[in-house]
Amino acid sequence: TPEKGIVTAIIAGFIISFLGGSHVQIGGPTGAFIVIVYGIVEQFGVTGLAIATVLAGAMLVLMGVLKLGTVIKFIPYPIVVGFTSGIALTIFSTQIKDLFGLSIAKVPSDFFTKWEVYFQHLGTINWWATGIGVLSVTIIFLTPKIS
Repeated sequence: TPEKGIVTAIIAGFIISFLGGSHVQIGGPTGAFIVIVYGIVEQFGVTGLAIATVLAGAMLVLMGVLKLGTVIKFIPYPIVVGFTSGIALTIFSTQIKDLFGLSIAKVPSDFFTKWEVYFQHLGTINWWATGIGVLSVTIIFLTPKIS
């Protein structure tokens, strides 16, 4: 539920702050993290998420012990941009239902099926939600240009 997600983000933020390596370090959930966790839970359940968490932790510890942190510089820029763009597109696609106020009981998790369902429900657009959403996005893009 959204409530559990908010509480988890707050608690995790405090834990990251206490265990972080620097007093100016900032930590918290990221878009990439949310998309990956959602995919794991959708396909493998909470047990799969626990296993993935333990494996990710073990890999991080192993990379730290072997001093492999500098390996990141060998990942080509197009791969980083592609990964980031993919995450952005995935997050964008999850927000379409709310942006247009579409009446959809359950949005599929598969990317292409999700867009197919969106197009099938175009007749259920809530124009008030769409207007507020477009106005909000416009303000977000225009505000930096004002100052």
